[in-house]
Amino acid sequence: MKEHSFNPESLMMTYGYKPELSEGAIKCPIFQTSTFVFKTAEEGKAFFELAYGLREKTAKEELGLIYSRINNPNLEILENRLCLWDKADDCAVFESGMSAISTVLLEFLKPGDLLVYSNPLYGGTDHFIHHFLNKIGVHTIGIMPDHSIDQVEEMIEASGKADKLAMIYLETPANPTNHIVDIEKFSQLAACYSKDENKPLLVVDNTYMGPLWQHPLQCGADLVVYSATKYIGGHSDLIAGAVLGSSELMIRVKTLRTFLGNMVSPNTAWLLLRSLETLKVRMDQQTHNAQVIAEYLENHPKVEKVYYLGLLKENTDEYLTYTKQCSAPGAMVSFDIVGGEKEAFTFLNNLKLMKLAVSLGGTESLAQHPKTMTHAGVNEEQQRQMNVTNKLVRLSIGVESSKDLIWDLEQSLEKVKTPKLEVEIVM
Repeated sequence: MKEHSFNPESLMMTYGYKPELSEGAIKCPIFQTSTFVFKTAEEGKAFFELAYGLREKTAKEELGLIYSRINNPNLEILENRLCLWDKADDCAVFESGMSAISTVLLEFLKPGDLLVYSNPLYGGTDHFIHHFLNKIGVHTIGIMPDHSIDQVEEMIEASGKADKLAMIYLETPANPTNHIVDIEKFSQLAACYSKDENKPLLVVDNTYMGPLWQHPLQCGADLVVYSATKYIGGHSDLIAGAVLGSSELMIRVKTLRTFLGNMVSPNTAWLLLRSLETLKVRMDQQTHNAQVIAEYLENHPKVEKVYYLGLLKENTDEYLTYTKQCSAPGAMVSFDIVGGEKEAFTFLNNLKLMKLAVSLGGTESLAQHPKTMTHAGVNEEQQRQMNVTNKLVRLSIGVESSKDLIWDLEQSLEKVKTPKLEVEIVM
């Protein structure tokens, strides 16, 4: 019989787990233990040598179980399975998305370095860059959605710190406007500043697309980060983060994780293993629903503009980037309501099926107001440049019936009395 290469969704139930090592249990048990027993003192010595990087692994040698701050069966199996989606060498899972992001930034940036980052960013990442990295002497350049790659290069050169460029950090598609960035072009830009003693890293936050709809490592990124709370967890019942990349880079990420102690718990790892089994089914349904909803909103008289990858105009730069690096338009839909905060709040307050809450990627549909909620801490001028305005509403589309979601949107929009429509009625 010919060898067969299984798709990741087919391996999420079994990959990396041996039932015979767990009393034949079909599902991996929760290894709720702090420490592990060594067979011999020599084995313990060998395990610690690898864990602390005192020597290289021999052929087919694996890091043995030592202590759950370093490794744990639930954690290892989870990380092995996550690698399949992004075709990564290695993965590290953290207790939150911000844990994953901050660990990467701390490991690969030092005082005097230059960080170039895209806007909009997740509010927590934006705060960490502006209120922590500057304290330790990291220089930063924030690029806006309308900046071309040539303009970004000009900004780097004008900073006088081009030789200190250590990282380009992208969030694409961006939260909350779905602005998409060409990962390959930024990979090429980073390579232009690469020298023997300094190789700038390209790091991509892929949370909005999950591990299914976009694969940054295959587009030239060095590391990909996720808030695993979102699509990977998918049930709004856990907090976690993940980082994936080459073995060379991931050993550094995992070493710092060991000493920061911000790895995920065995119980959360087990919940994530459960979630991976349905990840593709969930995400397929979510993007299907989102496409239906985006088209509905685009034609609604009380909606001024819809921000959704599936509605990009053909042959535009953004459309060409989208078709090059994404396999689906995702399940995040943002829109400008006709009016402002009052109209947006009226809409949000009258939803019946969708829930008014932040976060995204869960099985339930959520709605929120970015300007006063997730992006409230972002500078007012930056908000304006990123189109994060009072009229912007963000939707995370779940797995419910699309017909029911449309009904909910319709009845809630009916309650909105927009200034524009009132003028039309008077006339």
